[in-house]
Amino acid sequence: MKIAQIAPLAESVPPKLYGGTERIVSYLTEELVAQGHDVTLFASGDSVTDARLVPCSDVALRLNPAVRDQLPHHVVMLEEIRRRAHEFDVLHFHIDLLHFPLIRHFADRTVTTLHGRLDLPDLEPFYKAFPDIPLVSISNDQRRPMPPVNWSGTVYHGLPVDLLPFTEKPKGNYLAFLGRISPEKRPDRAIQIATKVGMPLKIAAKIDNADKAYWETVIEPMVKSHPNVEFVSEINEHQKAAFLGNAGALLFPIDWPEPFGLVMIEAMACGTPVIAFRCGSVPEVIDEGVSGVLVDSVQEAVENIEWALRLDRRKVRATFEKRFTAERMARDYVDIYRQLPGTRTKAAPLRRANGQSLDLQVVA
Repeated sequence: MKIAQIAPLAESVPPKLYGGTERIVSYLTEELVAQGHDVTLFASGDSVTDARLVPCSDVALRLNPAVRDQLPHHVVMLEEIRRRAHEFDVLHFHIDLLHFPLIRHFADRTVTTLHGRLDLPDLEPFYKAFPDIPLVSISNDQRRPMPPVNWSGTVYHGLPVDLLPFTEKPKGNYLAFLGRISPEKRPDRAIQIATKVGMPLKIAAKIDNADKAYWETVIEPMVKSHPNVEFVSEINEHQKAAFLGNAGALLFPIDWPEPFGLVMIEAMACGTPVIAFRCGSVPEVIDEGVSGVLVDSVQEAVENIEWALRLDRRKVRATFEKRFTAERMARDYVDIYRQLPGTRTKAAPLRRANGQSLDLQVVA
C-alpha cells in the first residue's frame, strides 16, 4: 500500500528526547516499511526514517528558537498534503484535529489516531461537527468522554522488539519514575511511596514551561528534603534501557485518564514490573500479577511493593512480546487501512492513474 504518515512538527521523528506521539509514529513508520509498504513521512526535516521523508520544517519546532507560533508551520504542511493526497491509498494523521476540514472530500481513505486525552469540554462540539471522520483510539478507556463518532478501531502502542533489552537481574535496588513533571503524573506520590518503603527513587523527567511552577513549589522542595530521591532530569532513548532495566519496579502513580502510558510498556520490555494507579488505560495495559500491580492509593502501593518486586521478570518481558510490539501495532493498523471504504473503492483507480500495480497486499 502507498501510505502517508503525518506527524506533529514539534518534535522530530523519532524525538531527540521526550515525545510520545512522535516516537510511536517512528516505530509505526519503520515497521510498515519493513513489512513492504511504500511509506511517505511528513515530518520535521531532522527526522530519521527509512520511509520517504517530506520535510515540513527545517528542524523540530520545539528546538527552533526562532519559532514563536507553531500553527502556521502546520498549516503549510497541510497544504502540501492537500496537493499530494491523490498519491496515497491511505493517509494516517497523528496531529489531533487541525486537518479535519481539509480532508472532507477524501476522508474515507484517511484515519486519525487520537493520542491525547478526550475529556476536555471544548472537544465535544468539535467531534460532533465531524462525526464521519475515521478515528482510532489508543485504548478503549480513551473513548469514554466522546460523542458518537466513526471509530475504526483501538490500536495499542507497540515498540520494536529489540529496542529495549531484557534485564533479568537489575543492578540497582531502586524504584523509577519516568515521564513529565506535572500534577496529573503525580511525582509527589512516587516520592511518598519510595519514602514509606525506604527505597531509593530515581526520577527522570521533562519539565515543560507550563509545569515549572509546579516543579519549583511542590516537587523540587520534596526532592531536596528526601535524601532517598534523585532527580536525573530528562533522558534520551539510549539512557532509557539502563534506567528502566536496572530498576526494581516502575512507579506510574497517575491521577488522570491516561490514554495509554507508553512508559509502562517500555518498562515491561526491560522486564521491569509496573506499580500503577488504576486510572484511564492502565487496567488495559497491565496484566495484574504478571506484568505489574494495580493500586488505588499510596498506602496500597506501599503494601504491594514486595509483591511487585517478586514478579517474574521473564514473564513481564513475555507479556510485552505478546501484546505490545511494533510488528503487532503495524498489522493492526494495516487491517484498519484495508477496511476503510475509500481504500477499497478508490485505491485501484488512484494506482491506475499513477501507472502502478493494483495489488493492495504487502509486497514483502
